[in-house]
Amino acid sequence: MKNFPPWLDRKIELASLREVSSLLSGLRLHTICEEARCPNISECFSRRRATFLILGDICTRNCGFCSVKKGIPRGVDKSEPRRVAEASARLGLKFVVLTSPTRDDLPDGGAELFLESVREIKRVVSGIKVEILVPDFLGNIAAIEKISTAGASVVAHNLETVRRLYDIRRGADYDRSLMLLGRIKEFNPDVLTKSGIMVGLGETDDEVRELFADLIRAGCDFLSIGQYLQPSKKCRPVAEFVRPEKFEKYRETALAMGFKHVESAPYVRSSFRAEEYLEHRSAPV
Repeated sequence: MKNFPPWLDRKIELASLREVSSLLSGLRLHTICEEARCPNISECFSRRRATFLILGDICTRNCGFCSVKKGIPRGVDKSEPRRVAEASARLGLKFVVLTSPTRDDLPDGGAELFLESVREIKRVVSGIKVEILVPDFLGNIAAIEKISTAGASVVAHNLETVRRLYDIRRGADYDRSLMLLGRIKEFNPDVLTKSGIMVGLGETDDEVRELFADLIRAGCDFLSIGQYLQPSKKCRPVAEFVRPEKFEKYRETALAMGFKHVESAPYVRSSFRAEEYLEHRSAPV
């Protein structure tokens, strides 16, 4: 891995991880924060925030940018929604994000457990808002309809990178991901949709602007843009460390093209401070 430039100097404080890690471990829950080796984990856990990884911790795909374990997952744990709701209550959450590994082994890709998890969280924690960050469900329309009407305030699906570099998303399809975001809006015009991308994989500025335009045509409301950081030696190497001022230009361009809110900075991740997208939408450029 390349040495980080000065603007990416960030240390993980282990002391801030212990309380939340212990709580989650006791409830037999996973987080994408831990499984994906997120650089923001210290900040989030110190604020008693976590993004729950439901449907296990094993992904059926083998994307070249991700450190989540790959293989054959275990069966669906029907008690997981109850434990996620309990953790949300014990952490005092008012906004919670759920995601999952891709589960191509399941007929509905796990959509039913997303639905059950949202319902249980909202039953247990009064007034809580939920964001779900979902896989592509292999384009299963019934699954897309189910998660569109699950009761989440935000439904997110990350495009991750530009069309030319989609070989990094093994098993995924750029147009299928755009279709999913568009169909969510068709099934539920009131839900807010969100996507996220990584830069530093070798994309050009023109390709990034084309991606922005594709997402706007799909009705996408929110966008996150962050620096790709190679999580392990097995993953795709970083092609470029994008400077902070370029992230700001991306943010200005995306807002001018019609997104309601954009977070763009090296350490931005799609579920990082997710509640702020609702709080600051339509902020001026």
